[in-house]
Amino acid sequence: MIIQRVVLNSRPGVNGVPAAENFHMEEATLLDKMSEGQIKVRTLYLSVDPYMRCRMNENSGSDYILPWKLSEVASGGGIGIVEESKDACFSVGDFVTSFNWPWQTKAILEGKQIEKIDPHLVDGHLSYFLGAAGLTGLTSLLGIREKGHVTQGANQTMVVSGAAGACGSLAGQIGFLEGCSRVVGICGTNEKCSILVSEMGFDAAINYKEEDLVQQLHVLCPGGVDVYFDNVGGDISAAVIGQMNPNSHIILCGQISQYNKDVPYPPPLPPAIEEIRKARNITRERFLVLNYMDKYPASTMQLCQWIKEGKLKVRETVVKGLENIGAAFQSMMSGGNIGKQIVHVSD
Repeated sequence: MIIQRVVLNSRPGVNGVPAAENFHMEEATLLDKMSEGQIKVRTLYLSVDPYMRCRMNENSGSDYILPWKLSEVASGGGIGIVEESKDACFSVGDFVTSFNWPWQTKAILEGKQIEKIDPHLVDGHLSYFLGAAGLTGLTSLLGIREKGHVTQGANQTMVVSGAAGACGSLAGQIGFLEGCSRVVGICGTNEKCSILVSEMGFDAAINYKEEDLVQQLHVLCPGGVDVYFDNVGGDISAAVIGQMNPNSHIILCGQISQYNKDVPYPPPLPPAIEEIRKARNITRERFLVLNYMDKYPASTMQLCQWIKEGKLKVRETVVKGLENIGAAFQSMMSGGNIGKQIVHVSD
């Protein structure tokens, strides 16, 4: 069977900016023969995420993320439908997902690498399992619960950077649901600011490209900042940390501003900001959602319940066609998405 797949065509270099041309779509042959325990799937949706920038380097800089190999198929979060099964746990027509789904139109996967998903949990929005009801939602929820120290009735203020992105847009809403009394988002366009306030329920949003961030944080967070959900790092985080209260907490989710630079993760703070962090006893611990797998089932059910109740609003930026996945990745890395960036491969 002839299928289409997307391979890593070139590396941008550790300090380079990724481009659509780093990926290449080609035809390949999918073997008809399947072994026991395998299933054949048709790809419906693929996810592109900031962490994948690390996979474009020869060394991902991480012991839990493997680099993609040149001229070999890329992979990431994916959802598909079972077309043939040699695994008793899966039947034709089942919807399934995996964190290591190959970027191709059809694939043969090991049954033990995938899990079944129930569309009814998300009112039929299957792609939500790559975002709000998947690893993105889990990262936001468990990050806040494990590292945010949010307490109901404690009158805490949360700031979220990268607030219109996949994690950020969920994190602000979850901050409210978990007990924060005020949530302020930071993003890069007026349109994003408007959506955060009008759709996502943020109290306020700051366009860091057009406004004085330090001044606006003073105005919008008069009582200081108690919880900072950090998706970006760099100068934005330095500005927020300067406004943080004693014994406050940074949830270190991502550092997208640093991903095109050859620096360790998490990147060290500038000396003056590190002094502030130490003097005020601000926690800044690395958060890795993969360390909390025992909490996935209950947390996923909580996310799905909030989505069904309308308490968690979900935004997606959907690009159609596997051939456009490189462009979708490039756009997401430069802030072109609102909410989760999804590639719709087939119906």
